Amino acid sequence: MNNYNIAVVPGDGIGNEIVPEGIKVLEVVAQKHGFTISTTHFDWGAGYYIKNGEFLPKDGLDTLKQFDAIYFGSVGLPEVDDTLPAKDYTFKVRTHFDQYVNYRPVRTYPGVQRPLRSEKHIDFVIIRENTEGEFVQVGDQYLPDSENGMGVDTSIFTRKGIERIAHYAFKLARTRRKKVTHITKSNTLINSLTYWDRVIKEIAQQYPDIEHDQMYIDNSTANFVLKPEIFDVVLTTNLFGDILSDLGGAVMGSLGLGGSGNINPEKEFPSMFEPIHGSAPDIAGKNIANPYGQIWSGALLLEHLGETKAANNIMQAIDTSTQQGILTVDLGGNASTSDVADAVIKNL
Repeated sequence: MNNYNIAVVPGDGIGNEIVPEGIKVLEVVAQKHGFTISTTHFDWGAGYYIKNGEFLPKDGLDTLKQFDAIYFGSVGLPEVDDTLPAKDYTFKVRTHFDQYVNYRPVRTYPGVQRPLRSEKHIDFVIIRENTEGEFVQVGDQYLPDSENGMGVDTSIFTRKGIERIAHYAFKLARTRRKKVTHITKSNTLINSLTYWDRVIKEIAQQYPDIEHDQMYIDNSTANFVLKPEIFDVVLTTNLFGDILSDLGGAVMGSLGLGGSGNINPEKEFPSMFEPIHGSAPDIAGKNIANPYGQIWSGALLLEHLGETKAANNIMQAIDTSTQQGILTVDLGGNASTSDVADAVIKNL
């Protein structure tokens, strides 16, 4: 019997409510499918920072490295500088463990009313380059209080970084509907993103069985709303992917529905799975947060570990639950956080 060691980092705000419910689902589906999970909880995040002056201890990354995967909630609190959580936790984990794939699927949930007039079925995946691009934090502020003060951030796109995320996207498309749309803005960012385009097009030639097109970010945001059904695998940069995945959540009906994975495909390091939303401290402690995205992230975790049947079972149970009208407040329902997890477990 396989056993998987999972590091559990609920983080802050609603993370402390939705992560425990997600763990309940993982434990039940593991029992059903003949494997076990062992969980170790860590109280890291903005709350830990307030008490200790750091988001995770100095040996935190070495500790996480020993696990098969990381199940993460969200990080951030109003009383903590909003520039710190990404820099001192999320980006640190992604970079240290070379989680260069950010995998963010977008799909239709049965029984969920979407904001779009179109009722066409939606099923695509945003593949976001996760360790380079616009979020590398190379730059500084120079004489910020002077008349000539300036702030500079430099985007970095390497051939290695572009090639490996492109290969991942095209290989993924082979398992889906065989289409990759790569997102760019090379008509204005004429150095970095013309290079992005060039390398992706070179990789595309190695996959003649995959339909490939290029789309500007402004056009793609419009099409996410007007024609989301045209997308299959969306390959995009770090910044564009961050924005588009929130739009993808809105297209589904709520950011609370979105799951994601920060993936090291080679499995040299643990991958981290989390919902796409934030810590939402304004609703924390009320048992009203939507846990579907967290539960979906658990399914993505199991899929990454090779437990595909169990992952599919979770998704079937989620669909049955939403079809039955088990919806939280953000979806127009009155189900509590724990009500949703109980329904998913019952439907497993």
